[in-house]
Amino acid sequence: MTALRLPDDQPPTPARTVAPRIGARAVCEALVREGATTIFGYPGGTVLPIYDVLREFPLRHILVRHEQGGAHAADGFSRATGGVGVAMATSGPGAINLVTGLATAMMDSVPMVAITGNVPRALLGKDAFQETDIVGIALPVTKYATVVMDPDEVPLAVAEAFEIARSGRPGPVLLDFPKDVLQLETSAPHPEPHELRLPGLLRPARGDVPEADELAELIANAERPLILAGHGVQIADATDLLRQVAERSEIPVAHTLLGIGNLDETHRLSAGYAGMHGWMHVNKAIQQCDLLIGIGCRYDDRITGKTSTFAPNATIVHVDVDRSEIGKNVRTDLGIVADAGDLLATLLTRLPQSQPRTEWLGQIAEWRVVSEARSWHGSGAWREGRLSADYVVDRIGEATDHTATLVSDVGQNQMWAARYFGFRKPFHHLSSGGLGTMGYAVPAAMGAALGAPERETWAIVGDGGFQMTMQELATLVQDQIPVRIAVLNNHRLGMIRQWQEIIYDENYHSAELLGPDLVRLCEAYGIPAWRATKPDEVDTVIAEARKAPGPALIDFHLDEAQNVYPMMLPGKGLSEMVEGSTE
Repeated sequence: MTALRLPDDQPPTPARTVAPRIGARAVCEALVREGATTIFGYPGGTVLPIYDVLREFPLRHILVRHEQGGAHAADGFSRATGGVGVAMATSGPGAINLVTGLATAMMDSVPMVAITGNVPRALLGKDAFQETDIVGIALPVTKYATVVMDPDEVPLAVAEAFEIARSGRPGPVLLDFPKDVLQLETSAPHPEPHELRLPGLLRPARGDVPEADELAELIANAERPLILAGHGVQIADATDLLRQVAERSEIPVAHTLLGIGNLDETHRLSAGYAGMHGWMHVNKAIQQCDLLIGIGCRYDDRITGKTSTFAPNATIVHVDVDRSEIGKNVRTDLGIVADAGDLLATLLTRLPQSQPRTEWLGQIAEWRVVSEARSWHGSGAWREGRLSADYVVDRIGEATDHTATLVSDVGQNQMWAARYFGFRKPFHHLSSGGLGTMGYAVPAAMGAALGAPERETWAIVGDGGFQMTMQELATLVQDQIPVRIAVLNNHRLGMIRQWQEIIYDENYHSAELLGPDLVRLCEAYGIPAWRATKPDEVDTVIAEARKAPGPALIDFHLDEAQNVYPMMLPGKGLSEMVEGSTE
């Protein structure tokens, strides 16, 4: 594959040239032009031409300890900043190690550009040392992937990659460069924005959204409306518009896992986190509402459960920038293909001032009291001296005034972070939502801390996920990246153990997890670390970790039997949630 080109019937752009430079230098020039500041990479033979000139450019290179960590770091950088993260790897195993991170970004609509090297063009297809068809491998997990076969294509290819990554529904793009393309000279200029040739790129129409009139009428006639706000609201930078629409119409707002932060959780209209391990009162609201407005979400299975029983009383609206998502998972009565910001801005001009929905909001509030009281935290389990994960997450939220960037891993820790931190702002909650990638948190937090250094950054991770990417501790030390790591250590693969307990008759096969002494491990890296085993130790160790100028780690030894409730079992719906003995 080569860079996209104009149809034959379009006139060519007048020729321009610049001083000759090698392809590697053209790559770096293009990255700077696109606003890149940081590259997360690992060197190898085929990308050494780039490394040879990298010091000449205002590009900070972070030497990760594994290419997967580099991809997750670029992902975290992007999510925290709203920009495009950049990862780089050599050919063969280096490039392949990016794939999990690319798939993670693809599932969560994260703009990212991955740069890989490959063997010289003369060796392509000959099974040369470390030759891999990375484009073929990456195509299913990227928005676009191509091999750049001509040095003269380099400036245009990089510019197109960034445009593809951040336009419409964002996603990762991979550019593969044969080594000799990086070494040969080119006089090709860098394109101006109007010279990008992307006829196949889907860009939804911008501006007023005509369907807003129909939606406004549905809202006016609804007695129990509910907004389900997803990640697309933040991608569109439309959280303030969401708040205004909710306030104008007195509509409560539920959020998906990646939609956390769309609305300050202390706001009177913030219902909370929905879905498989969401709050019971939020799931009840979905099942009882008469109008459900999904904005920038996929209605994925972790939200809906059994689709035939999902929101049975509701007219379902789906607003998404990606046409293919409309009606894919649930019946849709009104589908609107639009940028979330455009839809909300148009809707705001169409909505009359609503009368207070006292009965509906009061009902949700009543459910909420019961829902929160049945949680581990609400029940006061921590007062009995048992160290529970919800208490740890709650105290980190309180200590940081709920304004830290919180990067959670996957498993029970992900759910506890979503439920108990108390998020106030967008772009502050990062997690692998769609792919569910264990090992995401530490490297993604590394990228987030570098991208948004003005904010405190915490990684919430289980002992299983931590051991998948703990080699990045060395990166944190080498670059003195101030990430605080809270390991919720139950000496188990916690979510596996929970499923085995509830679904597989307590057959705990391969759930116990041996791990190192994390405090001593950190000592080996020169990282300050603490261990906490009791609730009355939590505030002290959090305060100490926050004083560290660089990375720090706290090993929280939890009650090993704690489960995440409520829980929606496989094949069940939101009305069949399992609450558990403590909820």
